[in-house]
Amino acid sequence: MDRAEILGKVIALTSEELEVDAEDLGEDSEFKSLGADSFDLLELVTAFEEEFATTMDDDALQGIETIGDAVDAICNAC
Repeated sequence: MDRAEILGKVIALTSEELEVDAEDLGEDSEFKSLGADSFDLLELVTAFEEEFATTMDDDALQGIETIGDAVDAICNAC
């Protein structure tokens, strides 16, 4: 799976989990500015790990602030 496909899925999952319009999301979208709290981020990471059949390490998780950061972490974990 290439980066563009991962980005599309991350945007779709983020849209679904945070109930925001996918068309308003991009790599620079910050989870906190979308209204995500720490519980929401945990749910998102779990959804990402399930969708991509991977596990992200704790160091990678602490650096995730934007959709692009999440895509990078998933790419590195796959």
